[in-house]
Amino acid sequence: MLRAYKYRIYPTEDQKVFLAKTFGCCRFVYNWALNLKIEHTGRKSGP
Repeated sequence: MLRAYKYRIYPTEDQKVFLAKTFGCCRFVYNWALNLKIEHTGRKSGP
C-alpha cells in the first residue's frame, strides 16, 4: 500500500525568490542534459 502526503508551505518573499532561482537552475540543467541525450542518441525517447 502506498501513502502520499501533501504539505502546503507559505514561504516569505526572500524564500520565494530563492526557490524560483533554485527551480530555474534545476530546469536548466535537466533540459541541458536532455538535449545532450537527444543529440547523442539521435532520437527522442517516448512515443
